[in-house]
Amino acid sequence: MTTIDKYIIKKYLGTLGFMLLLLSIIVVVIDVQSKSPRIESNGFTVGYFLVHFYPFWMIYLIITFMSILVFISVIFFTSRMANNTEIVAIISSGASFHRFARPYFIASGLIALFSLTTNHFLLPWANTEKNKLEAYTMGEASREKILGNTEIATQLSPTSYIFINNYNRKEKRGSSMVLQKFDNKRKLLHQISANEIFWEEKKQKFTITGYLERHIGKDGKEKLSSGEKKDLDLGHPPQELFPDELLGQTKTTPELLALIKQEKQKGNSNLNFFLNELYLRTSMPVSIIILTILALSLSSQKKRGGIGGNLAIGIALAFVFVFSFEALKVVSQNNVLPPLLAMWIPNLVFGPLAALLYFKRANQ
Repeated sequence: MTTIDKYIIKKYLGTLGFMLLLLSIIVVVIDVQSKSPRIESNGFTVGYFLVHFYPFWMIYLIITFMSILVFISVIFFTSRMANNTEIVAIISSGASFHRFARPYFIASGLIALFSLTTNHFLLPWANTEKNKLEAYTMGEASREKILGNTEIATQLSPTSYIFINNYNRKEKRGSSMVLQKFDNKRKLLHQISANEIFWEEKKQKFTITGYLERHIGKDGKEKLSSGEKKDLDLGHPPQELFPDELLGQTKTTPELLALIKQEKQKGNSNLNFFLNELYLRTSMPVSIIILTILALSLSSQKKRGGIGGNLAIGIALAFVFVFSFEALKVVSQNNVLPPLLAMWIPNLVFGPLAALLYFKRANQ
């Protein structure tokens, strides 16, 4: 690695580090000011959230927007190099544009590899801590979806179903439960109805109260039994049996793949939430390399608008990139596009554009 390589990589990582620090301070200050009334109305203090929520939330935010931060950082320091005629001097010394671009590829590749590893294995840990408190920063309607009462009607396996009239996710307790099991010909074999069902953490099982149980034999005869209390093993904890939209964020990729397989067997209609999370974990790190190439191509020539003009273009493109991911998430969740295609469309669009501009700049 030459002196020029070390110089560019140092500028790349130094500018990115400054952007990360600046983003962290600004975003946390703004977010605390806007959400402190909700936090305090739920019985917490802002100081508690600064210790137990915001460090993990910032990890999530930084990793989520890493590609955009990389893009703006590269635009910024490369534009400064171009305005100071440093790039002209490097290329005039006999180095080709491809040779000049090598440290950009090295730095972006290392960051992409770090981001890829973090997305698949480390970020879920931060999300687990973040999600314990995130609902208390939301508005009433959004908080109710995660912590409030809901009606459960889900498939536990290809032949078993559970229905709960009024289930509270926070308390892990519901009323008016019916569990049904069928044979392969869709004939009812077993049914349990209960007044109440709740999760017991120590036993790692559900408990039902006021239950009536029916067993139907092959000859069609029914056997009835009832009781006040009974343990019920459904094979998984309630957060996995009745998942919310945030559950996928807390699973490492092997765990997420197992969850997706489980939800497919259950026939979960919200499966695309988890598939989007899975495919996004790989597509976002790849976008770091693509956006680095795009930023280098756009900012490596001295222009009349200077750094300001390049930054304006960069921020506009960054907005389009972020908006496209968020819009495509919604499109995928509504089953308009397959999740794999939806989460890779921005890279499929920006990738060829970056390659075209790169080779055009290299041939000038």
